[in-house]
Amino acid sequence: MAASEITAAAEGFVRISGLGKVFRREEGSVQVLRNVSITVPNRQFISILGASGCGKTTLLMMLAGLESITSGTIEIARQSVTKPRRDVGIIFQDPTLLPWKTALENVLFPIEIFGLPLAEYRPRAQALLELVALGEAMHMRPRQLSGGMRQRVAICRALIHTPAVLLMDEPFSALDAITRDELNLMLIDVWERYHQTAFFVTHSIREAVFLSDRVVVLGGAPGHVVADVTIPFERPRAPTLGETLAFNRICGELRTAIAESTATSRRDHTAAMRAQA
Repeated sequence: MAASEITAAAEGFVRISGLGKVFRREEGSVQVLRNVSITVPNRQFISILGASGCGKTTLLMMLAGLESITSGTIEIARQSVTKPRRDVGIIFQDPTLLPWKTALENVLFPIEIFGLPLAEYRPRAQALLELVALGEAMHMRPRQLSGGMRQRVAICRALIHTPAVLLMDEPFSALDAITRDELNLMLIDVWERYHQTAFFVTHSIREAVFLSDRVVVLGGAPGHVVADVTIPFERPRAPTLGETLAFNRICGELRTAIAESTATSRRDHTAAMRAQA
C-alpha cells in the first residue's frame, strides 16, 4: 500500500490468537469468526472495520469477556480473558444511563457496583465531566441531556475506574453528523490524556482513519482479518486532516479491501448454495 503499511507488532498488550466463534442453535451451527489473530501494543488506538455481519461486535464482546470463546485465545497483559474484567471499560451504541440518577451519579455507578469508596472517586468523576464540557450539566438527569451529552456521560462512566483497555461499539452511530464529528474530536482529546489501549468498532471508514493508529478490516462470513493497516498521521490531529490527499487515499484503500472481501463472500455464498441445490 502506498500511504500505509501492513503491521505485525512483535509484542502486544492485547493478544488475540486463532480466535473463532460458533453460535450453536437448534437449526444448526453458525460460525461467526474464524482464525482471527491481532496483536495490539499497549496504548494503541485500533479501529475494527467491516461490513455488517462480519463479527465486529462479537469480537468486541469476546474481548470484554461477555461472550464465550469457541477456539483460540484472548490475553490482556498476559492473562487469559474468560470473564468480565475490572480493567476493561465498555461504551455501547446506547448510553444505557440510569434515568433516576444524575450525570455525576451515572458516572460513579461502576464505583458503587465495585464497592469502592465514592468519596475517593467523586473528584475524578467531576474532572471527567469537566473534560467533556459537561461540568454545568453534572447534576442533570438523562432526560435533560441531548443524545451527544448522554454519550459523553457514558464515556466518562467507562473511564471512571481507569481501565487499561477501552472497548467502544459504534458509540456515535445514532448521532447526527455534526455531533458525531464533535465527539470524535472530544474522544481524541480524552484518549490522548488517558491513553488506554482502545478498540473502536465502526462502519465509518473516515471515522476509523481519523481516530486510529491502526485499522483492522474484518471480512467474510465467518469474519477473518483481510487487512491490517497502520495510520501514519501524527497526533494531535486537526479536523482538516480529512481534507488531505493522504487521508483520502487511505480511506480508498480500506474501502477497496471491504468491497473485495464482500464480493468474495457473495461468490462463496452463491457457490455454496449451488452446491446444495
